[in-house]
Amino acid sequence: MIRSLRLVLLGVLVCVSTLSAWAVDSLPDFTALVARQGAAVVNISAISSASQKGQAFPGLDESDPMFDFFRRIIPRHRAVPKEDPDNESLGSGFIISSDGYILTNAHVVEDADEILVRLADKREYRAQVVGADSRSDVALIRIEAKELPRIILGDPSKLKVGEWVLAIGSPFGFEQTVTAGIVSAKDRSLPDENFVPFIQTDVAINPGNSGGPLFNLRGEVVGINSQIYSRTGGFMGLSFAIPIDVAMDVQQQLRTTGRIQRGRIGVAIQEVTVDLAASFGLPRAAGALVSAVEPNSPAARAGIERGDVIMRFDNRNVERSSDLPRIVASNRPGTNARMMVYRGGAAQEMNVTLGEWRDPKPSRPRMTSALAGTGNSLGLLLIQAPLTRGRDQGDAAGLIVDRLEGPAARSSLQVGDAVLAVILAGKQTKLTTVDSFEQLVRELKEGQQLSLLVQRGEVSSYISLRAGK
Repeated sequence: MIRSLRLVLLGVLVCVSTLSAWAVDSLPDFTALVARQGAAVVNISAISSASQKGQAFPGLDESDPMFDFFRRIIPRHRAVPKEDPDNESLGSGFIISSDGYILTNAHVVEDADEILVRLADKREYRAQVVGADSRSDVALIRIEAKELPRIILGDPSKLKVGEWVLAIGSPFGFEQTVTAGIVSAKDRSLPDENFVPFIQTDVAINPGNSGGPLFNLRGEVVGINSQIYSRTGGFMGLSFAIPIDVAMDVQQQLRTTGRIQRGRIGVAIQEVTVDLAASFGLPRAAGALVSAVEPNSPAARAGIERGDVIMRFDNRNVERSSDLPRIVASNRPGTNARMMVYRGGAAQEMNVTLGEWRDPKPSRPRMTSALAGTGNSLGLLLIQAPLTRGRDQGDAAGLIVDRLEGPAARSSLQVGDAVLAVILAGKQTKLTTVDSFEQLVRELKEGQQLSLLVQRGEVSSYISLRAGK
């Protein structure tokens, strides 16, 4: 009896061990993919100088004369903390060409005065925005570098629901973070996002992942991680990625023309429900029901009428009403397209010449200069110390930090700090006038390192800076 029990237990253990080994063997191994493609994923910091200056004195607007009075009398008061999310936006991106072109989300770089790109090997570059399209949330930026690792493009149309996918990005600033999940759905429509058939996944995406790549198991990029659905602001299992073919079409237009052209036909549409399909005599609930036709629009000239159901457009089926704007917009203005329309219980073919969709917030090229406000390669604007401060601190008054951008904004300097001296090539120069500081900075070469002797309250320290472009 005991022997029989032992044999049964042994058999159970063997089965459990076999099942465990099978489960481990059946799970994907992402290590090779990460090692091969991770180097092409970058961290992006977008800095806005307007928010950098911030509101130093709550209750006083910067246009108020008293604001400037208090700022100069109490110059040690810190403006906006460096950790303030309005001051520095963190995101991700990926290199699509070895000469420095990078894709990311438009919302990552929107309104940025400076964009800093950090590669996986810790090299840092300033980037310029080639163009950004708010409607698709795609931006193309570029850094001055060559022979960079780049990603491999995949085909989102071949993705299957339930397929494993992987994301690499910088959630909350933690660079080169890898998360994995499956494709939850395809061709998702989101509110106010008419032109993107989103890929829905359950890959863990958090703030800082925006703009990063979504890979399939072959190591090909199939999407750009863009949005999450959340009641808390954190990940809740619903993530959405822009299909890479949509993003690449946008970036190609941005690169060649600097703007996005989308087709339009000028109709208002609604979803075809089961009840509507029955009343209109449709064989099934599909297509886009035309509820209104804009006068003198391409649709009106083509003969489209209210009550028509558009079933096919440009040789592509219109299963849901949300499919039609995407299909139409993917064609260029002036294109002649073929439609299949259901009217009066019968299908008929029609031709339409597309017009151009006008965006109230159009795509725009942005060649930003991070140092436009300060005029020097350190991004550091100094002013003369107020007289009261000079009397309090004697000869140690120095010059006062009034504005930070570029390299200075990324340092530990704060508005209101007193800069007492500059240390360059082993020589220390005391700072007494703004002109002498500006002259010194003008003579700096790009990439040249210097240190500043800084006093903050009763504490003095040295802070290093590297001259930018």
